[in-house]
Amino acid sequence: MAKPRKPKPEDPKPAHSGAVVRHQKLCLSIDTNLRRIYGYTELEIEVPDIGIVGLHAENLGIESVLVDGEPTDFEYYPRNQSSDIEKRWASAVSSPSSAADVAAAAYVTALETELIPNLLINCFNKMQIEQINTEPNGVQSSAEVKQNVKSVRVNYWVEKMETGIHFEDNVVHTDNQIRRARCWFPCIDDNNQRCCFDLEFTVAHNLVAVSNGSLLYQVLSKYEPPCKTYVYRLDVPVTAQWISLAVGPFEILPDQHNGLISHMCLPPNLPKLRHTVEFFHNAFSEYEQYLDAKFPFGSYNQVFLSPEMAISSSTVGASLCILTSQVLFDEKVIDQTIDTCIKLAFALSRQWFGVYITPEAPNDEWLLDGLAGFLTDLFIKKFLGNNEARYRRYKANCAVCKADDSGATALSSSFACKDLYGTHSIGLLGKIRSWKSVAILQMLEKQMGPDFFKKILQAIICRAQSTTCPVRSLSTKEFRHFANKIGNLERPFLKEFFPRWVGLYGCPVLRMGFSYNKRKNIIELAVLRECTATIDSSVSVLNANPDSENRDGDIGWPGVMTVRVYELDGMSDHPDLPMAGDAWQLLEIACHSKLAARRYQKPKKGSKPDGSDDNGDLPTVDMRSSVDSPLLWIRADPEMEYLAEIHFNQPVQMWINQLEKDEDVVAQAQAITALESLPELSFSVLKALNNFLTDSKAFWRVRIEAALALASTSSEETDMAGLQHLVKFYKSRRFDTDIGLPKPNDFSDFPEYFVLEAIPHAVATIRAADRKSPREAVEFILQLLKYNDNNENPYSDVFWLAALVQSVGELEFGQQSIYFLSSLLKRIDRLLQFDRLMPSYNGILTISCIRTLAQIALKLSGFIHLDHVFELIKPFRDSKTIWQVRIEASRALLDLEHHCNGINAALLLFIKYIEEEPSLRGKVGCACYAVMSDTRWICL
Repeated sequence: MAKPRKPKPEDPKPAHSGAVVRHQKLCLSIDTNLRRIYGYTELEIEVPDIGIVGLHAENLGIESVLVDGEPTDFEYYPRNQSSDIEKRWASAVSSPSSAADVAAAAYVTALETELIPNLLINCFNKMQIEQINTEPNGVQSSAEVKQNVKSVRVNYWVEKMETGIHFEDNVVHTDNQIRRARCWFPCIDDNNQRCCFDLEFTVAHNLVAVSNGSLLYQVLSKYEPPCKTYVYRLDVPVTAQWISLAVGPFEILPDQHNGLISHMCLPPNLPKLRHTVEFFHNAFSEYEQYLDAKFPFGSYNQVFLSPEMAISSSTVGASLCILTSQVLFDEKVIDQTIDTCIKLAFALSRQWFGVYITPEAPNDEWLLDGLAGFLTDLFIKKFLGNNEARYRRYKANCAVCKADDSGATALSSSFACKDLYGTHSIGLLGKIRSWKSVAILQMLEKQMGPDFFKKILQAIICRAQSTTCPVRSLSTKEFRHFANKIGNLERPFLKEFFPRWVGLYGCPVLRMGFSYNKRKNIIELAVLRECTATIDSSVSVLNANPDSENRDGDIGWPGVMTVRVYELDGMSDHPDLPMAGDAWQLLEIACHSKLAARRYQKPKKGSKPDGSDDNGDLPTVDMRSSVDSPLLWIRADPEMEYLAEIHFNQPVQMWINQLEKDEDVVAQAQAITALESLPELSFSVLKALNNFLTDSKAFWRVRIEAALALASTSSEETDMAGLQHLVKFYKSRRFDTDIGLPKPNDFSDFPEYFVLEAIPHAVATIRAADRKSPREAVEFILQLLKYNDNNENPYSDVFWLAALVQSVGELEFGQQSIYFLSSLLKRIDRLLQFDRLMPSYNGILTISCIRTLAQIALKLSGFIHLDHVFELIKPFRDSKTIWQVRIEASRALLDLEHHCNGINAALLLFIKYIEEEPSLRGKVGCACYAVMSDTRWICL
């Protein structure tokens, strides 16, 4: 077992007030008509010696405060920072460059101000307190402890809702943004304050109030109009940020397989909800089985709200998750299935790691985020397949290696976790940190073995569920002890592992090449070590520049990488490549195969040096890269034991061997990337890519990569062979050979559906010598749009059509293909009109049409009037349209405005759209696009 730590109080006293909340009760009446909340909260607080308790309360109307039932003095300091910010802007902003500095300073000041309690309560009795007895050893007596525990009741109301809680028609819901709990009930909004909660919510009799913990009972009042009170109890101590509430006319769908689970949504979405959550009990059971523990809370509720109402796609609370209904899908929708399953599984994993088990300090947040992602990967592997899990992990690791180049991606650093004030966990940077956290934990699992890693997680949960002294926080240091004791990893390895991977940033970059020594029958492997980030040499990491002066110093990461060699006589692993050492290293790897004449079949007459003949007959029996080598192909780190960027050089035939013979999806993806990047393409390369694309047994995601590789390699030099292969493959699957036209849609084979859906996109990216789309490519896409028939298909074709429409936007029209444009635009207009009458799933078809129209307009701005396109798209900004369509229209119009009138006009239009946008999520979506586009506009 891990080294036990000294028992610590579950709720340590925070430095800013000294008060400790033992229990909190929240009783609220919610009036959706008047958009008003009123009621009280009652806190059982251990009062500090000073007698003053500080609570956080933002935009609340404090009516009265009572201590032990008696009125008491209090001071409330409402924060109105907008006027201060306006004064600072007026005095400090003198140029666009200074505006960013002032905005950042104002933001940081607002965050720091929020840390200070603004509701100060005097907990002294008016009568003089009797002298408190103390034990001889200085420890407080029970009388003193009892004297210091006060019942503080705050009667208040909430009328002006800005953040934290939101009203939309007859729906009310909260969000869990940083320090937003204080916006709807007084509390000590601090990560170090955890307590149990009693929750009572009174709403209209036709509404449902969903909150945290177990629903004890409901009470229907006899008054007019009738009201209903929902009473919940949360017996697991949590911080205030995990208290959530959703009120609305929800339809309740109890899970058919597990009585602890309930799913809720607004009435129109009930059929979709029923279909979407069929799988969910599998994830719930899988987590309980893996962790060898029951779900930590008495129940688990999922509430799905309309996207316009939600602040984010998911809001996690204790035993409750509020999501948007845009992730729901019916039996006709194919494309949304995988993403929704993973999203719901991750939200559930956060209940275990993040809500139930919390980080001990901000620097430990990465660990809980990584453990939640690790659990989600287990679900993906078991229920979506090992290929899906490995492919997603490989792509995530590639993204991390590209982006892990600054202090913001150091997982356990004061800069990333404190100085960024929580923003490190949102946006693209948050995704990178999340993926990196999971990769690091998976590295540890590879080092110690899956069984040992599972025991560590089980020990953490068991410790938290202890009835004597539960510990529900986790630190990086403690996890390191677990890895040493339970995981059986050596202390020297861990001493290097955690500081290097968790405390610093940057990933190893390994550049490898080899030669085969026939006389010694060995492989001579040359390795150059680099790093994705330039870090000071004092931390023993190589400067990213291979020609730098310190490149020969001792650099690297703990551990040894495996090199897997595939030979004629089989495969063998060689764990011979240390991750630390000199920048340059030469390794010798022994081969097991012996060259023999019988293994080599003489090539046929007229064959090419690469092993293929002019007629495209079957390849020769010998799969070797050359006659003088027994090697088929070589892989570094085949099991992804390290988060590393690997550049491996081997002959073309060995890459082809790897693509055709290695059954690992990661090996196949790596081979496709290598073949695609070749400066010169041979017939054998194109044939290998095409054979893989047409292989129905191969994993569909990698087949899509093969299609994109064929498109990128299609050029005049290869006689447009890639285009021919793609069109021929599509027609062999979806065209009627007798009439030469597309067959009616049949999407029953899901993997084949995804591959074929990607073909138009791949075709649209092909360019001829004049950098325009070949006539055949434009005509092919038009043909697919013109003859699409979904009448007898049980599945929806909106994603299929959306992919076709988006491929039109990727075309480049030249003299030979411009006359197809009018026919394509007519098809797009027809789809727009049809989608307006019968809206598609989440408006996906209208969104793709708007995006494509804007792309075509910008490309052909010299030949068409952009004002016409502007007027065509503008009506889709109407508030009655769904928010996704509205935001896409706003984005397109901003791009058109910038193209016509410049960046200043585009920014003014952006401000206008932000003011007019009715939904907060829509404002965020529009703002994010403007921020990302700002740099692009300047470059243009």
